[in-house]
Amino acid sequence: MYKFGIIGAGWYGCHIASSFKALGFDVTVFDNEDDILQRASGNNQFRLHQGFHYARNHRTRVQSRDGYMRFIERYPTLSDPVENNLYAVPNDDSLIDFLTYRLIMTSSGVEFYEVKPDLYNLSNCSGVLLTDERVMRTDKARHLFRMRLADNLLLNCKVESVRDIGGKVCINEHFFDYVIDATWGSVLPIEYPVFYEPTILLYYRSKIGSFALTMVDGNLCSIYPTDTADIFTLSSVTHTPLGRFDKMITAKEFLNSVDSTLIRTKRSLMEEQVRRYMPDFLDKFEFVGPQLSIKTKLVGATDDRSCYVNKQGRTFVVMSGKIDTIFYASEAILSMIENENQIQVNRI
Repeated sequence: MYKFGIIGAGWYGCHIASSFKALGFDVTVFDNEDDILQRASGNNQFRLHQGFHYARNHRTRVQSRDGYMRFIERYPTLSDPVENNLYAVPNDDSLIDFLTYRLIMTSSGVEFYEVKPDLYNLSNCSGVLLTDERVMRTDKARHLFRMRLADNLLLNCKVESVRDIGGKVCINEHFFDYVIDATWGSVLPIEYPVFYEPTILLYYRSKIGSFALTMVDGNLCSIYPTDTADIFTLSSVTHTPLGRFDKMITAKEFLNSVDSTLIRTKRSLMEEQVRRYMPDFLDKFEFVGPQLSIKTKLVGATDDRSCYVNKQGRTFVVMSGKIDTIFYASEAILSMIENENQIQVNRI
């Protein structure tokens, strides 16, 4: 009967807590916000991946592919299908040609259909794949986890310290057998080299229906629906990032300094980029406003967005990946604990 202290009430923290609670463990979740799923988990493109987004990283594709169906099975009410979900390879702007992209997706074991670009009024595209993908229902997720973790949440509670004391780990003044940091490096350091990236995501209103468009692969753009029926997000690999910082606190300070001039500039650049492939974008989408957030990313050019878990004594630090990889995180932690205790038994 282990006691777990879990830092962060985002998707990873809530999933790990509810899974461990179902196994009979004692869990307490700490978060300094007044509700769950508030930061990155509630400020993103709400996308449940199958791996099509990551042609350049096998590990991310496999974790997303395997987690996709598991997510639907475990949380059947927390996502909705995107009926027209398109992945398009530009003629000149992609790091990969369409035939290679199609071959990579075929070898990954995911289903898709090839469709004509002009069927969706797309231009400058060498090929388009129609795939299954889903949009997250964050409102329903908050309701579910509030219900499952009602007695296990310590909200409006800033973690001031994490200390090893006499075979236990202490968060503030609470003692646990193990502590899990699921804050993307906000509290405890991540072992892997990472950087912190302030970002801007643009919201638009449209009557286009259940539609998503992702241009692959490289410094391109994407349109994706949200959990509000007529609201979509526009993001850009080139223009969504606002900077690159070595420390989370520095990234937060920069984000707080973003003004309306920068937002207008970014909007102009992102709309210009997406209209290269969807010329009638401004006829179909009406600008609503920006969303500012911070991402934690691994250093490197491999486009790695998979999940990593590091164990340091009785503390686990989760480098969160895509939403599909929550299962990898919880199972990796349990495996490490099981292995540790088996080693202790063998020594005895």
